[in-house]
Amino acid sequence: MRRKNLGRVLGLGLAAACLVGLVAMPATAQAAPAAAWAPKTAPLSTPWTADVSPTNALPDYPRPQLARPSVDKPKWLSLNGLWQYAGTDGFTPPAFGKDLAGQILVPYPTESALSGIQKHDEFMFYRKTLDVPKDYTNHDQRVRLNFGAVNYDATVYVNGTQVARHTGGYDAFSVDITGALRDRGQQEIVVAVHSPVDDANIPVGKQRNDPSGIFYTAASGIWQSVWLEPVAATSVASFTATPDVASSSFAIQTTLNGDPSRAKLTVDVYDGKKKVASGRADAGAPLKITVPKAHLWSPDDPFLYTFKVKLDGQGSNDEFESYAGLRSIAVANVDGKQRITLNGKPTFLLSTLDQGYWPDGIYTAPTDAALKFDIQKTKDLGFNTIRKHIKIEPARWYYWADRLGLMVWQDSPALPTGRNGSLSTADKANFRAETATMVDQLKNVTSIIGWIPFNEGWGQWSVQAASDVGAQVKAQDPSRLVNDRSGSNCCDTPGDPGTGDIIDWHQYQGPALPAPDAKRASIDGEHGGLTLSVEGHTWPTATINPYGSVKDAAELNDKYVANTAVLRDQGAPYGLSGAVYTQITDVEGEQNGFFTYDRKVEKVDEARVRAVNLEVIAAGAKPTPPAPPGTPGTAGVDNYRFNETSGVVASDSVGTPPQGSNPLTLRNGATFGPGLDGNALVLNGVNQFAESAKTLIPTENTNYSVSAWVKLNAAGDAFQTVASEDGDANSAFFLQYSGADKRWAFSFASVRALANTVGAPVVGQWYHLVGVRDVTHSSLSIYVDGTLSGSVGILGGGDKGTGNFEIGRGKFGGNPVDYLNGSVDGAKIFDRALSAAEVAALTAAGPAR
Repeated sequence: MRRKNLGRVLGLGLAAACLVGLVAMPATAQAAPAAAWAPKTAPLSTPWTADVSPTNALPDYPRPQLARPSVDKPKWLSLNGLWQYAGTDGFTPPAFGKDLAGQILVPYPTESALSGIQKHDEFMFYRKTLDVPKDYTNHDQRVRLNFGAVNYDATVYVNGTQVARHTGGYDAFSVDITGALRDRGQQEIVVAVHSPVDDANIPVGKQRNDPSGIFYTAASGIWQSVWLEPVAATSVASFTATPDVASSSFAIQTTLNGDPSRAKLTVDVYDGKKKVASGRADAGAPLKITVPKAHLWSPDDPFLYTFKVKLDGQGSNDEFESYAGLRSIAVANVDGKQRITLNGKPTFLLSTLDQGYWPDGIYTAPTDAALKFDIQKTKDLGFNTIRKHIKIEPARWYYWADRLGLMVWQDSPALPTGRNGSLSTADKANFRAETATMVDQLKNVTSIIGWIPFNEGWGQWSVQAASDVGAQVKAQDPSRLVNDRSGSNCCDTPGDPGTGDIIDWHQYQGPALPAPDAKRASIDGEHGGLTLSVEGHTWPTATINPYGSVKDAAELNDKYVANTAVLRDQGAPYGLSGAVYTQITDVEGEQNGFFTYDRKVEKVDEARVRAVNLEVIAAGAKPTPPAPPGTPGTAGVDNYRFNETSGVVASDSVGTPPQGSNPLTLRNGATFGPGLDGNALVLNGVNQFAESAKTLIPTENTNYSVSAWVKLNAAGDAFQTVASEDGDANSAFFLQYSGADKRWAFSFASVRALANTVGAPVVGQWYHLVGVRDVTHSSLSIYVDGTLSGSVGILGGGDKGTGNFEIGRGKFGGNPVDYLNGSVDGAKIFDRALSAAEVAALTAAGPAR
């Protein structure tokens, strides 16, 4: 690694020329002979691979939200196409006026087959010669050179003069090159780039120099479009129209290039061809424009207003078009729970994880049609949201999300993993700065409804860091949601920061069902990952299966529908505001997409997936269903006193004597012995337990409580279950001793409410435990000796109880587990959530009641 050389020889390049509209083909600028260049063979080709050539490398206008003078006829010169190229050593300075040895197709990263290079160079030079149209400098116009993105550190030279130095692999930059242009003849652009990828502590997302597992091939050098444009001496550098649904208005903000004095900004707002509003203000000053009879943007109706903007100042005029949708996104109290609302209505954000990788172009989609494809198919599958996972896309990706109607969670590209404790002050500051740049660049994107600074703690140097960076983003953009950390229950620097707008858990296969709290809505940030490899459509590396495989497409469809039904039945109706399924396509070694990596095979039945997805979204818009009232009193619906002295049956004092409604059968030599009040059930911790003959607790989407007096004979690292009810794979609940935490707990397989107020249980001491499941308030609580000792927010019912009620063991992964070494007295079942006062009274009455 040559970290000390970062940026020593840097720059960027250009190719192909164009003066056309959004989808018109450009004329090709002069380049080295095409015969000297050929694409490499991609490990997998996509349906668009063969459409790419030096004459049509991403010819579409790259900046749809700032098109001069109009979207239909933007004036620009595309520099995508062939450039000269050479890898270098990081010490040799760039040479000017000399050909480079190789050629590369811009804007495809060097590691991609489409670039014609297909290897990683840490240091590289790009060179392009071209003619700048003569009218570009008429009337004191300035010529600007624009780069969509270059990874990572770039220095740009025009005719041997350094005109720009830029660091950051994901953001666009622009430079006025007018002063460096020759009066006549060809112009030379040289770009020197350093791309250390994960050899440096810089934001890299999932790029790795040595890709494997869930980390992928790097994307070095120029990987987004490059172009020239003529602009007025004073011109708009950025334009943002922030929507405010409450006042049916847009807040207009601009930044300028050139002298802003005496410049005036005029903004006309159009609904199609009809002007509906306008405003005028000093350039750079705030401007509010109210729109009558507002037409809101939503995934069901992705309506966008057109903005025609003119900047008049000191004899120069800048004119361009933009667009934006009028929509609101917020967290609001709906039926007593914090939920995400779109345009004031509770909306379930059902999302795919979208990593933006391509087997032929790596980070760069081969064509605009390919870029659109993933978004369109996400929509076709019934999703209304995309999580753009630790990557920032070209502007046209967001254009299609805006136009097609997909909401977007936007991640910050992550720092490399495994270094949280060794990040320097400069590393942290750079991450914060690049996150701020991302927000500034994408502020005008209608489809982006929320920011995610950290994923699973990758590059997160402390729990507090998530709060700090989240607060920075919220201050910068209060109009959107901020999810301070996605996957607070996993993996690096674990812990919920307790801040931001969102509680976010990851669970594979899941889904995770975190409950909202007093201030934050909750989502499942990642789940799913069902893996199916399709022969002939896999990346030539080892396939990984971290989340669970299926044998064929039929099983994939069945399991997806069953998995998503949990969101429909247990999540969305009870307060979950969103979920993210992994993922839209396979990526390199991961074979868990709806589509293969080459986008040639759709693995799922689109109609089935769409149907269940739409059911989830519909469920999220409905009020929370009330829980059944349950049976009043503290006698319980089943009550086991264990006062027998012999035999293998424990009677239920509820129901007809002598055995009652639902007696328990003692198994494997379990016996009765001395209890707290009379006798108790005595278990050996090896294989003994007692069970009912049927399911006793309807655990699905309802309230219930379980109580028991218990004494442990040993309290080590092993789990011990006091009471449970079997599900198909796991117990529906566990009233238990958690050996991992050395605490009493009331648990689902995925989450535990720990009795933290009483500490570790004392061996030989009797305790009264009460587990309360309150679906209405989305809580799982544990009471010890009459006092609330721990609680956790969780939606749904965990695994559904389908088997017998058990005393003395649990079930996990389809197997009996966690046998109790101790005694149980006075166990009760309730078909409702007991109140704190009722629990206290139950404890005071003792086990004989």
